[in-house]
Amino acid sequence: MDEPILSIEEREAINGGRWFSSLSPSLRHDILRCAYVKRFRDGGLICARGDPPDEWIACARGAVRVSSTSISGKQITLTYVEPGIWFGDVAMFDGDRRTHDAYAHGDSTILCVARADFKKILSQHAELYDALLQLQSRRIRQLFGLVEDLNTLPLRSRLAKQLLHLARSYGVPSLADGDEIRIGLQLAQEELAQLLGASRQRVNQELKAMEREDAIRIEAGGLVLRDRSRLMHIAEANN
Repeated sequence: MDEPILSIEEREAINGGRWFSSLSPSLRHDILRCAYVKRFRDGGLICARGDPPDEWIACARGAVRVSSTSISGKQITLTYVEPGIWFGDVAMFDGDRRTHDAYAHGDSTILCVARADFKKILSQHAELYDALLQLQSRRIRQLFGLVEDLNTLPLRSRLAKQLLHLARSYGVPSLADGDEIRIGLQLAQEELAQLLGASRQRVNQELKAMEREDAIRIEAGGLVLRDRSRLMHIAEANN
């Protein structure tokens, strides 16, 4: 369902994004001036693998689950796009079709810029080329870091790093204890396991071990980080 404008909270999420906030005021204005809003219910398909690159997209509320489907038909979650993050710009440049599916995770709002408008903004703001190059460079560094972790770190360390990342992106202070951080993104253990390339059973074992060490607390509504320093120590351990 399309809505004409962003809410105050959604606009703050877009304007507060690390990358978007670094752009010049005139460039931000021109992007927002031609952008339009789409709202999706949980599980709604935003774009599918093989779709033409019609839109440059930002998450304004909720989350976008980026996934692929294996040969056997199983859906594999690759990442979650948080509010304030833009994506789809690679397809905007090369004109090739979408490489993955994107679904709303929870009720979500996205901000879209049509490809024709994207190219028009590029022609008017040379700054955007450099900004997108910086954005892609950051993503490549993160990707190499993930590949390195997958090949060098045990699951326990990778899980701790993932929990810390989710807390930075989706963390909210716990009402019960101000020192604790609740991960606001609702993830089933199977979805968390997919992010780590591991089985749900192994991830469950590691989560229970971290809970026994008082690093986290497992609740019906999600995960709570109780001791970030302990998790950081686990994340840095190589065995």
